[in-house]
Amino acid sequence: MAVVNVTPDSFSDGGEFLDPERAIAHAQRLIEEGADLLEVGGESTRPGAQAVEAAEEWRRIEPVLRALREVKVPVAVDTMKAEVMSAALDTGASMINDVNALRSSGALAAVCASGAAVCLMHMLGTPRTMQVAPYYDDVVAVVRAFLRERIAAAEAGGIARARIVADPGFGFGKTVAHNLELLRRLPEMRELGVPLMAGLSRKSVLGAVTGRPVGERLAASVAAALLAVERGARIVRVHDVAATRDALAVLAAVKGTS
Repeated sequence: MAVVNVTPDSFSDGGEFLDPERAIAHAQRLIEEGADLLEVGGESTRPGAQAVEAAEEWRRIEPVLRALREVKVPVAVDTMKAEVMSAALDTGASMINDVNALRSSGALAAVCASGAAVCLMHMLGTPRTMQVAPYYDDVVAVVRAFLRERIAAAEAGGIARARIVADPGFGFGKTVAHNLELLRRLPEMRELGVPLMAGLSRKSVLGAVTGRPVGERLAASVAAALLAVERGARIVRVHDVAATRDALAVLAAVKGTS
């Protein structure tokens, strides 16, 4: 899954693709590099991010979504808001990636009515508060239990299990130790019975491990993606598609699955 941030304040590339034409060109480059799925987002969910009104979020992403309607890969939209979900799905989006796991008013119904796929993610609190002293007795057990409950809620609301993906939410209300524990024990998440997505690309945990700033985390991001796939992730959410695909091709060749 290749990331297209149509935002002024995302942690990695905020503002770089705020202009719709630049965002569209970037999305097309990512497809050429081998992205299987695009994710378009109009609201930053980095730690400390301020909320954006639905109208502004939609204003940012609408022209990008419309331009991508004919691309050869599915397009997901990263949003927490039911009204943005509905508009995006009406405009051709194939998937909703919700860091709030369909807990906002109307979100579950919006996805259910569409037939689209959905990614349910764990987040502690909100983007503004999630990194304020996060604590867990057992981060893996807590995250797994939360995702199990949200999967059950989605199914009860009419979303078939075959449409659901789960994401443990690396960096969303977790310390460095929590993130590493989640990655180490990612196989334990497979008992949820749905595909797993992992988003570690360029995140602060990789900066803490390597000592490198966000723009110099390519090698660490690729390593994290490989580790996630080895541990059961079916989708990796990345900024650097070509390098990640090459590394995954080597992994597949060694495992005999290419």
